[in-house]
Amino acid sequence: MNEIVQASFSRKRVSGSKKTLLQSLGEGLQRRRGLIQAIQWIVVIFYLCLLIWPAFLPLPVTYVHFYDNLVLFAQFVFWGLWWPFVMLSMMLIGRVWCGVFCPEGMLTELASRHGLGRAIPGWMRWGGWPFIAFSATTVYGQLVSVYEYPKAALLVLGGSTVMAIVVGFIYGRGVRVWCMYLCPANGVFSLLSRLAPLHFRVDADAWVKAPRRTPAVDCAPLINIQAMSGNSACHMCGRCSGHRNAVMLAARSPNREILSIRDEDGSRWEALLLVFGLLGIATGAFQWSASPWFITMKQYLAGWLIDHHLFAPLQDNAPWWLLTHYPETNDVFTWLDGICILIYIGATALVFGIWILFMLRLAGRILGKGAMPWRLAYGLTPLAGISIFLGLFSLTAGMLKAERLEIGWLPGLRAVLLVLGLLWSAWLMRRMITAYNSIPAWRQWAAWLVLMAGACITVASWVLVFYIW
Repeated sequence: MNEIVQASFSRKRVSGSKKTLLQSLGEGLQRRRGLIQAIQWIVVIFYLCLLIWPAFLPLPVTYVHFYDNLVLFAQFVFWGLWWPFVMLSMMLIGRVWCGVFCPEGMLTELASRHGLGRAIPGWMRWGGWPFIAFSATTVYGQLVSVYEYPKAALLVLGGSTVMAIVVGFIYGRGVRVWCMYLCPANGVFSLLSRLAPLHFRVDADAWVKAPRRTPAVDCAPLINIQAMSGNSACHMCGRCSGHRNAVMLAARSPNREILSIRDEDGSRWEALLLVFGLLGIATGAFQWSASPWFITMKQYLAGWLIDHHLFAPLQDNAPWWLLTHYPETNDVFTWLDGICILIYIGATALVFGIWILFMLRLAGRILGKGAMPWRLAYGLTPLAGISIFLGLFSLTAGMLKAERLEIGWLPGLRAVLLVLGLLWSAWLMRRMITAYNSIPAWRQWAAWLVLMAGACITVASWVLVFYIW
């Protein structure tokens, strides 16, 4: 009944006002809840079929096209199309994926509507979970080769889905507790969606002028809509569109949300996820398999172990759910392989993270700020987002090469995206620094150059991977 009343109220508009195309689209999302739920069920069924069925099929051991083999088809859909373009969509249209398509979001909300309805515990609200969840999932995925094998994908993605359902069943009532606090991708989505040129705008004056009592919005991520000023938590589901004649889908500058962040608004955990997670751990995870440094380290350690008659780390008897173990495709990790992967990703995260963190602190000192300028870290978001997309799109490129397709345009595309990410972040950081208008110009420029020195380490690493190694 409340949904009917809410829909009726949301159709009322100020007389004489003309709806924009985006406003009409937002209201369409609000009115077509049944259609959106049908889409979500289709995605859930498609997702579960591609996740579960291929895990019980034999792996292809000879050349075959992905459209002739379900195992390769699922791999191409998940890692060649799904995840790269979900990440890109965050920067282009916000978290529409979360609100309209995500199977985990839909299933955890459904479980919550019929679950125990317990209060959200305090430990779950800890701000470090997005960083921990993203880091653990990324590293573990590399150890079990989640991008290559369906059993590993079922373990990682399926395990996440099961946990989402369990958390939804236990906590909250018809909300997405999993998505808000524990989803491994939530922190990344929260950061990248700040760049989206679409958002649901809240008109404070219209909100106040509306009738005192209006039906509450069924907001799955429990956002205080009246105070909503950005995209980071909004799932773009459209349920609030038209509420109190004050909420509407609208366009904005993609730089607006980051530039509006104040010093006191910057989150340390978000900054750490950006610096050590997206620019550190993820970069190492994408690059270790192409790195000659990894091979050199592994050969050195193997020689040292042999010289000291320590042969246990050279064994390849780890189970597939701990380390990659697929003898039928001649792809088996030794314990040493696993150790080297952990060392390489950990070292990349520490070197990149500490370097960028040091430059942020140095820039803060140049600007005369006593504390770490967490706010300035957000200026690296475009570079981090494009870095993640390039890493995931490398999987797409590898699959296209396996199909013997000509992709001579790829080096140029990579160069354009790297330059775009660097220049966008450079412009954002420059604008963020000029907000300190009481600071002399020479110090502003010095701080900006320091920040650029921090950003360039990521670009340099991708240049090595794409054009030198």
